[in-house]
Amino acid sequence: MEQIRSLSQMIEETKKLCVTKGKKRISVAMAEDAGLISAVEEARKMGLVEATLVGDTPKVRACIAEAGAKEDDYAIIDEKNEARCGIVAVTEVSSKRADIYMKGQLHTDHFLRGMLNKEAGLRSGKVISHCYFHEVEGYDRILFITDAAFNTYPDLKQKADIVQNTVNFARALGVEKPKVACLAAVEVINPDMACTLDAAALVLMNQRGQIRNCVVDGPLALDNAVSGEAARIKKITSPVAGKAEVLLVPNIDAGNMLAKAVVYFSKNETAGVILGAAAPVILTSRADSPQAKLLSIAASVMIAHHAS
Repeated sequence: MEQIRSLSQMIEETKKLCVTKGKKRISVAMAEDAGLISAVEEARKMGLVEATLVGDTPKVRACIAEAGAKEDDYAIIDEKNEARCGIVAVTEVSSKRADIYMKGQLHTDHFLRGMLNKEAGLRSGKVISHCYFHEVEGYDRILFITDAAFNTYPDLKQKADIVQNTVNFARALGVEKPKVACLAAVEVINPDMACTLDAAALVLMNQRGQIRNCVVDGPLALDNAVSGEAARIKKITSPVAGKAEVLLVPNIDAGNMLAKAVVYFSKNETAGVILGAAAPVILTSRADSPQAKLLSIAASVMIAHHAS
């Protein structure tokens, strides 16, 4: 598959995969939101998914009707207790009756408890991380920002796993050998700045095969990671500088601000997925648009096909 360079292209490529390999089934925890169901319905009409909706049945039915969908097109599991919705929905995935675990209206802590449940959850033994992916006007590639939502202050080992998770995702979107920039405020190693030391170690880990199927460089400041002109002016010679696809942030503070700056200060399409679990996981905000939810669904379907 050729490298996907836009999120509309991602949807089209996912459609093609589903024609040849079949649809995937989403299990939605507390599916009591018409906007969410409208996104699921759009994905269903595109031939990407079937869906199991877990929640208070009368509320789920009302949301299906409000979304302009048909109840007969969905499986509904009645569960009125919010905390139980996550367990019931994730069990559908861990028992292989569904392929993707998706957050609905339940609070994030209940959703994550379901994902991490020792008996019914999706633990994989790996570090679980979050990745925002963006199509930004002016760039010829999708940008992957990680981890801006799940791991708060990752150590070196966690960063290595976060990079590998994101590289695997980027490869599912056709990026054969992702270029990974370990971001910092500077592009030189400074013993007083721990993230620059981590960056140097990650580069060596990549060179020695501990982080695979990618090229890692850093520390790099944001400007010279994504701008060839900035890298040229600063005389940085690197296979990643100016060409980065994966942006590894040093911590959740930097990542959250960077991802939201992309969303609010540029013309963009943005969505997000959780990586590293035993199955694809969609953790969207209740405030996310139906389009963002649709993009997250499409990406998760592609991940599920890539893993199978």
